Amino acid sequence: MPIDESLTFRPVRIGVLTISDSRSEADDRSGDTLVELLTGAGHELAVRAIIRDETDLIVSRLHNWIDDPEIDVVITTGGTGLTGRDVTPEALHRLDGKDIPGFGELFRWLSYQSIGTSTIQSRACAVVARGTYIFALPGSTGAVRDAWEGILSTQLDSRHRPCNFVDLIPRLME
Repeated sequence: MPIDESLTFRPVRIGVLTISDSRSEADDRSGDTLVELLTGAGHELAVRAIIRDETDLIVSRLHNWIDDPEIDVVITTGGTGLTGRDVTPEALHRLDGKDIPGFGELFRWLSYQSIGTSTIQSRACAVVARGTYIFALPGSTGAVRDAWEGILSTQLDSRHRPCNFVDLIPRLME
C-alpha cells in the first residue's frame, strides 16, 4: 500500500470519543494511545471526550460532532463488545449513515493475527454520516493500535494510493 511521497500530506481534524462506564481522563489509555498515534501522524485532534456507554448519550454526542464543520473524522474506542452495556454499534446505526463494512471485516482479520479467534467478540464497525467518517474501535490499546497501524494510518493519509478516505471528504455530501 504505497504512500506517494510526491503528494502533499493533508491533515484531517479528528474527534476522539471514549465510551466507557469506568474510565476517566486519568486512566483512558486507549484514548491516550489514539491521540498519540493520530497527532504523531500529523493530524489534528479536534475534540476529545469520555462518555458513558449509553446509546442516547453516544448518539447525541455523535450528532453534535458530525454537524461540526471543524471535525472530519470521529474515532470511538469502547462499547463494541458483546455485553449488555456495549452499545456503540447500535448508536452508530441510529445515525442513519452509510455502513463501511470492509472496515470491521479488515479489523477483525488484522486482530486475528494478534488475538486469534477472540476477535469474533469484536463488533468494530464504521459509517459515514452527513459527511463525517466514524470508526468504532474496541476499548483496548492493542485494538486501537491494530486499527490505526493496519487501516487508519494509510486510509487517513491523503498520499496513500490507489485511494484513501481523505480524497473522498469533499464528495461525501453529494
